[in-house]
Amino acid sequence: MPPRWPRQPDRKDPDFRKLDDRMNFAVHVAIAATINSGLWFFHILKTTNWEWLLPLTGGWTVILLVHLLYISAIANYSNTPPKST
Repeated sequence: MPPRWPRQPDRKDPDFRKLDDRMNFAVHVAIAATINSGLWFFHILKTTNWEWLLPLTGGWTVILLVHLLYISAIANYSNTPPKST
């Protein structure tokens, strides 16, 4: 069942931004897991050595960890004050 939002979704709403960023992170993890597991599956089946696969997986893992660090520690989800004109 998809998540329900009790009010009109708006990126200015800090709770919605936080939920949206976490769902975006979950999508990125799912894409990385799908592609990497497929590549490793075919790597195991092949007799040749894919030397680029381990650095690719490691780099992708680092990128996901930086993304997790951003949404959990760096991102500011406080109310944004109205801009003065």
